[in-house]
Amino acid sequence: MTTQNNRPDSVSVRVPATAANLGPGFDSIGIAVDLWSELTVAHGPFEVVIEGDGADVLPRDEGNLVVSGARAAYEARGAEFPGLKFRCENGIPFARGLGSSSAAIVSGIVAGFALQGDGTDPEEALELAAEIEGHPDNVAPAILGGCQIGVKNGGGWITSQVSIPDDLHAVILIPDFVGETSEARGVLGDEVTRADAVYNIGRAALLANALSTGRLDLLKHATEDRLHQPQRAGIYKGLNTIIKAALTGGAHGAFLSGAGPSVMAFATEHEYTVAYEMTEAARLHGIDASTRVVRPTTRGAHLIESPGDGAN
Repeated sequence: MTTQNNRPDSVSVRVPATAANLGPGFDSIGIAVDLWSELTVAHGPFEVVIEGDGADVLPRDEGNLVVSGARAAYEARGAEFPGLKFRCENGIPFARGLGSSSAAIVSGIVAGFALQGDGTDPEEALELAAEIEGHPDNVAPAILGGCQIGVKNGGGWITSQVSIPDDLHAVILIPDFVGETSEARGVLGDEVTRADAVYNIGRAALLANALSTGRLDLLKHATEDRLHQPQRAGIYKGLNTIIKAALTGGAHGAFLSGAGPSVMAFATEHEYTVAYEMTEAARLHGIDASTRVVRPTTRGAHLIESPGDGAN
């Protein structure tokens, strides 16, 4: 249903979960996976309704990131921010390192532009989302889909898509506790040695090449890291054991997803064996966790006809 000026009364947006870093690509590489949250926004008195993951803790006021995203879209057009009703259906696990905050920001931006009768320019959306989030590793794949490299270029951002094999699966171990991004970033030092910088530069390059050429045998080494995972292993017990268990189960590579605590593994076969081995490793460290086996998705944020509609 649209108003007389061709601006819709309501819109619904679907946004994928994302994993950042993929091991060595700290704050610069991310991938979208087939796990989704939905946002419906309609004109009316301000309200935020939340269903699904995080519904018991997420704010229902202007502090919610879907509101921040929508507001940014209106400010980008120099338009007054109207009264809006937000309905969030969160299928992305909250605060588990799977891009739930980026999905909220991106969904608000896409909805905000659509309610003004505009399509979403991916480059503009990326600029707005990265400004709110602070880095592009989650927001770029959330907007564009696929595996994306994002780097700062002066006052803007450059993105480049990395091709991924069609048979790639993402096996995700999702612990039953949340991770605090501020704590996960707080354990990182402000300086790194030249040796560690070289270590990560080489592996980030190897990661992009391994995915794009299908040399998945290289992922065991290409997902290794020295800039953040060793430090974060101090706050996420069992991290190294879980990664090793994934490799033992048949994964090509495994890594901490974003700031954690979820761990993601890439596999092209034996996915459920990988999931079992990761779960058992977590259990031995006293961690209750669930697993999801999903595909990467080349589709990013998009409008849908109604909540729950739309294909991946």
